[in-house]
Amino acid sequence: MGDTVVELTGDGSKHSNALQSELMTVYLAYAEDEQRQHYLALEVRQGTSLYEALGKAGWLERFAALAKWCEQAVDITTPTAKRWHVGIYAQKQPLNYLLQPFDRIEVYRSLSADPMSQRKNKSRG
Repeated sequence: MGDTVVELTGDGSKHSNALQSELMTVYLAYAEDEQRQHYLALEVRQGTSLYEALGKAGWLERFAALAKWCEQAVDITTPTAKRWHVGIYAQKQPLNYLLQPFDRIEVYRSLSADPMSQRKNKSRG
């Protein structure tokens, strides 16, 4: 079994009460593959979009394929089933989705094979 990468962030700095009331915690999860999984807790301002949170987390710089996909999908307001790579709690959402406190942003990787085909092949084997 491979190592799991776990990241938890927060700047630890003190904020005024007014600023704290504008902040909320969201979570990010990305299983890059079976060995590399990334988790992050992130403080963002209310009104932050899903896309902005990915940028603030540094994931657009860190994961080139995700950044490229986001550039192509940034103006799409209705997620398409087969080619959508982000969501909140397993519900595909557009990149302009405004986050709610404690939302879990999930980055989905492309499947290498259709699950139905894999099941059929297993049953035949």
